[in-house]
Amino acid sequence: MPFSPGTGKGGVAELLAIALPMIVSTSCDGIMTFTDRLFLSRLGPEQMNAAMGGGVAMQMMMFFFIGLTGYTTALVAQYLGAKQKKMTTVAAFQAMLIAFVAYPLILIFKPLGLAFFDFMQVPEGQIGYQKAYYNIVIYGVIAGILRNVLSCYFSGIGKTKVVMVASLTAMVVNVILDYLMIYGKLGFPAMGIEGAAFATIIGGICGLLVLVRAYFTKKNQAEFYVWESFRFNREAMRKLLHYGYPAGLELFLNFLAFTSMILIFHSHGPVSATASTIMFNWDLVSFIPLLGIEIAVTSLVGRYMGAGEPETARRAAMSGISTGIFYSMVILLLFLFIPEYLVRVFHPRIENAVFAEALPVATSMIRIASLYVLAEAVMVAVVGALRGAGDTHFTMLISVAAHWSFLPVIYFMLKVWNRTAVDAWLGLVIMFLIFCAVLIMRYRSGKWQNIRVVSINP
Repeated sequence: MPFSPGTGKGGVAELLAIALPMIVSTSCDGIMTFTDRLFLSRLGPEQMNAAMGGGVAMQMMMFFFIGLTGYTTALVAQYLGAKQKKMTTVAAFQAMLIAFVAYPLILIFKPLGLAFFDFMQVPEGQIGYQKAYYNIVIYGVIAGILRNVLSCYFSGIGKTKVVMVASLTAMVVNVILDYLMIYGKLGFPAMGIEGAAFATIIGGICGLLVLVRAYFTKKNQAEFYVWESFRFNREAMRKLLHYGYPAGLELFLNFLAFTSMILIFHSHGPVSATASTIMFNWDLVSFIPLLGIEIAVTSLVGRYMGAGEPETARRAAMSGISTGIFYSMVILLLFLFIPEYLVRVFHPRIENAVFAEALPVATSMIRIASLYVLAEAVMVAVVGALRGAGDTHFTMLISVAAHWSFLPVIYFMLKVWNRTAVDAWLGLVIMFLIFCAVLIMRYRSGKWQNIRVVSINP
């Protein structure tokens, strides 16, 4: 696949104008999660592992709606490209309606997450912390979904700097409160893992308030007819549900599989739990900036497909691939040459036998992760292009099939064949590389360039 020149429509320069703020934004979200677990690791591996398990379970409960409303980026971009500015905020409001319907449904099904921990046999020293963390953060999902909706709206119209400011605000508030509430500083009680949960919710609300303020500025109201958008629109809702539900179903099923994989690692014993938590923390840090590139590709591809320029859309996708590979080369070098240093970042305050035993295991897992970081960079750009064009059903089917094929690999290697966590992780990486190859073949077929989601105004 030839790489795209840097200038002009769909080039790297245009991509980076959208991507860089989104890279900062998504990185801030990753840092929030990373900081929770880093601060808790000082109290012991059990609380760190519990924040991982409880956090992914909370995300599993909300990610169908995150994926569904996440199609707002592509839909808003397509309306913008088709010169239908009024419909951009109408589409965003339909996503807000979905968020308000989603919240009570998530709370009704909250007990399923707690039962899931028991079913997966989370270690006794961890499960109490995990339930406490989950029982708090689940109430913050409404802020998370609404923040996602507004972030998608601003990404769709190409104004990603405000998304960056919102994420920076959420991160700063979260990190400060983590320190104060976990350890009990400046008059706060030492709340441990419960303090981390409250800090996460408060940080997310502060980020949402930044986006709300930007949405109701006079400039945004005048240009995109904000006040006129507060109405149910059957056509916009139909498009959002039709093209968004595959992404929502994909995220939910993928996160259900991912959560199950995490808990299988955790049920294998405290050493596997600690090693896998550290590995997935660094995997998160390395992967989340790529989501900024994916969002930028989705926005640009959606805009140019909406404007009837599929070749420019393809050029934007190639710009995303080249940018992602450049970034991932740096991650590859870090994972190859300093994995033990990365693991030692999570050492507890007091010498801990579990951490000492997990150190070489996590080091090997991080080194193995270097096998797929370049493929990951290509994958996110390809997925962004396919989703931006509206090829969401195919990406859902392939992604869900891949994640649910990962699950039996982990289960049989750890539970049936009694292999090590390193062996199970290697099997998972090989399966991921096969999944990436399938997505690339779909992209190269060019079928996505023939999809039309919105009509083009003259």
